Amino acid sequence: MLTLLAYGMVIVFMTLIMTKKLSPLTALILVPIAFGVAGGFAPQLGEMMVAGITKLAPTGVMLMFAILYFAIMLDAGLFEPFVQRLIALVHGDPMKVVVGSAALALLVSLDGDGSTTYMITTAAMLPLFRRLGMRPLVLACVTMLAGGVMNILPWGGPTARAASALSIDVSTVFVPMIPALVVGVCWVLYVAYRLGLSERRRLAATGAGSSANAQVLLEELANPDIGEDTQHRRPDRLLVNALLTAALLVALIAAVLPLPVIFMIGFAVAMLLNYPTIDEQKALLSRHAGNVLAVVGLIFAAGIFTGILSGTKMVDAMADSVIRLVPPVLGPYLAIVTGVLSIPFTFFISNDAFYFGVLPILAKAGQAYGISAAEMARASLIGQPVHLLSPLVPSTFLLVGLVGVDFDDHQRYTLKWALGSAAVLLLAGLVTLVIPLRG
Repeated sequence: MLTLLAYGMVIVFMTLIMTKKLSPLTALILVPIAFGVAGGFAPQLGEMMVAGITKLAPTGVMLMFAILYFAIMLDAGLFEPFVQRLIALVHGDPMKVVVGSAALALLVSLDGDGSTTYMITTAAMLPLFRRLGMRPLVLACVTMLAGGVMNILPWGGPTARAASALSIDVSTVFVPMIPALVVGVCWVLYVAYRLGLSERRRLAATGAGSSANAQVLLEELANPDIGEDTQHRRPDRLLVNALLTAALLVALIAAVLPLPVIFMIGFAVAMLLNYPTIDEQKALLSRHAGNVLAVVGLIFAAGIFTGILSGTKMVDAMADSVIRLVPPVLGPYLAIVTGVLSIPFTFFISNDAFYFGVLPILAKAGQAYGISAAEMARASLIGQPVHLLSPLVPSTFLLVGLVGVDFDDHQRYTLKWALGSAAVLLLAGLVTLVIPLRG
């Protein structure tokens, strides 16, 4: 009975999200409550939900203040000098332009918001692509590859979802993945280099992209508008902001304090340094409240889903059924199986459906083979570079619209490189032992 109830809840949840009958926020709250009542657990639901929310509270706090911190840095113009310097360095060389675009996208992706990355990168680099006669598909490709790799940052979404779904601390998932993340970044830069060489050869064959045109463009872009309101810029505090951000990232890696506390302190210091008056602070919070609420609300709603799923023992029943279905020969390799499955799963269904509906089942099954929840969570992140190519991701439509390419052309051009990114992340995870080869 519990097994049928559990699978029914997951299927209904995923169906409602995929058909857009309910938003993930409302589905995470209402669907488990309905199935909990149907299963006869109504008297215990309140306690289960509070327990789930309590477990996820640190993750929600971390995400809230991480988003606000990087919002302050973007508003203050921390990355603007890098954009201007980048444009000056490329000097009309297609290879340098593509690599520079990838580097810019990787840097801006630190804020965890794909839409912001796409807007800033395309606004800064698309005019250069057009003037030099380079294909916009290349820009869309490297920008999305950068976003796909950096999407595993804790405040990017998937890592927080995985940690929330398994009720574990997000730092235990992310910090060991940092070496694999660095390898993924190197892969993105390598792909950009390869694509840049291809563009250089193509333009040389056609005689397009002269250095004279490039110099004119450099003069036009001396002070690029990267889509931000300049009244919020704080150029006089650039060095302080850079040092603060570096210190925050060092503290994060060294785990000197819990992640929520690190970002709370960083946010408070950044706010006082850049926007010291009450009116400025209110304006900043108002500008970014929508993004914060959308992410943090989802995390706390997930607490209800995971609390009921665990409290009713539905997750145990599903795990037992999965264990019976997995051939014994594949059981010890369930972490690798999860990494491979995350590629099609996160493409054809949403991140919410995969991490809250599928991952808990796989993780529970993995425990039977000695694979920890944190290891399964890391393996589940492997599919993120391909996930961003899914038509279920709204920001992807923003990217192709900004660049001016067809969605299907973008998918065909980028897919092989995105699959390569997933393979590189999985291999790096195995080599660094953060994803076990076998249980």
